[in-house]
Amino acid sequence: MGLSPTMLKALTLARYRTPSPIQASLIPLALEGLDVIGQAKTGTGKTAAFGIPLIEMLEPRGRGPQAIILAPTRELTQQIVIEIQKLAQTRGDVSICGLYGGEPIERQIRSLSRGVDIVVGTPGRVLDHMERRTLYLGDIFHFVLDEADRMLDIGFRPDIERVFRKLPTPHQTMLLSATISAEVRKLAQRYMHKPEEVNLSRDEPSVDTIQQYYISVNHDRKLELLAYLLKRDQPRQCIVFTRTKRGADRLAERLRRTIPGVAAIHGDLAQSARDRVMSGFRARTIQILVATDVVGRGIDVEGISHVVNYDIPDDPENYVHRIGRTGRMGKDGIAYLFVGPDQGEPLTLIETLINKVIPAHKVDGFEVARAASSAPPARELFNTAVTRSSHLAIR
Repeated sequence: MGLSPTMLKALTLARYRTPSPIQASLIPLALEGLDVIGQAKTGTGKTAAFGIPLIEMLEPRGRGPQAIILAPTRELTQQIVIEIQKLAQTRGDVSICGLYGGEPIERQIRSLSRGVDIVVGTPGRVLDHMERRTLYLGDIFHFVLDEADRMLDIGFRPDIERVFRKLPTPHQTMLLSATISAEVRKLAQRYMHKPEEVNLSRDEPSVDTIQQYYISVNHDRKLELLAYLLKRDQPRQCIVFTRTKRGADRLAERLRRTIPGVAAIHGDLAQSARDRVMSGFRARTIQILVATDVVGRGIDVEGISHVVNYDIPDDPENYVHRIGRTGRMGKDGIAYLFVGPDQGEPLTLIETLINKVIPAHKVDGFEVARAASSAPPARELFNTAVTRSSHLAIR
């Protein structure tokens, strides 16, 4: 790919052997200085796809950073910093700084004042530093939007546009996203210059390497079922998704009574506590992580073998993002979806979105008792609805 010997050495140390499709397609375009839109499924190596060319194109340090990477969450920001540091490990002159809330801003100001090459941050904290004039933008040439769809979903569009308007001209923009919505497309058309587009998602919202199952269970037996599955499957690492922060805390507390290595993470935790949990999860001292959707999407750890949807998501798209935490970089993964007797409709909506019937997984002793006068088995209705949806999609 025409990479420098220094970069090739770093890739060898990081055990990168063969570029993923998004890396092979996007890196050469980025190295030419072109604006690039990269669309690829979660867990396909997007961070290295923009991180490698950024490091390769760095010039001798000037007054301020040369690249800004925006990400939607603190956790994803921290993970990008770690990945970029790994890619730059054979260059002793590259400095990276993470800018995000929940940590003293004075510490970040000191880091910026010492001089950095690459800034990785959440939109709000980056704007905070811009307004304080502690972040100099005059030397910026590379601007990366990672998980652009997620940032727009949670309302960061005004912040992103404010950053865009302050960047010097010319500059290179790389936009990475799992999906290219109309809003993402509009942002690209307004602020990017003749972008080259790389689309490797094939419009498939689910991940092929993930074995997906739903399990019918009464609501009052979900905890018992979860504990049984964890002991039976012995996952390398597992994320259990709940709907609420309180529910995450309560579930983690109950699991810890019988299962070691359990922790909860959600938006109400102090940043220091979230850092400790994520450090433990990456180090595998924490094997079971109970998380909410807001935090869960920012978790990128390759060792995750299982995802359990303890609470069925309100938005079907959140199901796709949840299960995308496993099956990363081509590795196999298992995703379970707990479905109560009254939750046939949200299951159908998920299956319609992914254009696939999720097979049932029966666990002896956890069968759902149905009243004799109940309606016909809901599964037949699910199959009919999804089959009909599939035919419409094919047409």
